[in-house]
Amino acid sequence: MSTIDQIKQLREETGSAPTQIKKALEECAGDIDKARDLLRVWGKNISIKKVSREAKSGLIETYSHSNSKTGVLLDIRCESDFVAKNPMFKELAHEICLQITAMKPLYVSETDIPEELLESEAKIYQDQIKDSGKPKNITEQIIEGKLKKYKEEVALLSQPWIKDDSKKIANLIEDAVAKIGEKIEVKRFARYEI
Repeated sequence: MSTIDQIKQLREETGSAPTQIKKALEECAGDIDKARDLLRVWGKNISIKKVSREAKSGLIETYSHSNSKTGVLLDIRCESDFVAKNPMFKELAHEICLQITAMKPLYVSETDIPEELLESEAKIYQDQIKDSGKPKNITEQIIEGKLKKYKEEVALLSQPWIKDDSKKIANLIEDAVAKIGEKIEVKRFARYEI
């Protein structure tokens, strides 16, 4: 049996609907930690279903750093104008602008990184370790690991969130999709610095 306090706590933590929270608590026999995990799983399932939808609405978020020497323009999309005006959506857009300002990504996702650039990076890594005397399979693993790290550094969605490095920006967006109930997509961004 779920209590009002448990429902209230999970509502604040997850943003899920009270009926979903009650259902999760019932399925988990009142265990709040298990219910929280179950709500996250349900949220991920919702975001997977939303991927096929088209994000036609949205907003252009701007951010100018306090020193007035760094600025960001972000094109972030959702399915409806109603959600585009939602304070939670606007907060997400602001957090992503802060991320872009601090971490200087070059691309939205790893799939946007040109293959020629990845090949060039791989060649640099090969040149760096060619005289190390390590076996070929080990050097391939090292190069693969360095390429993975490079992709995470330059692709916004793969970057660890600056406020909680246990989450990536993609996870932050998935959480927002679970709470808001619409597809959310970062289309593009521009970062300016003097």
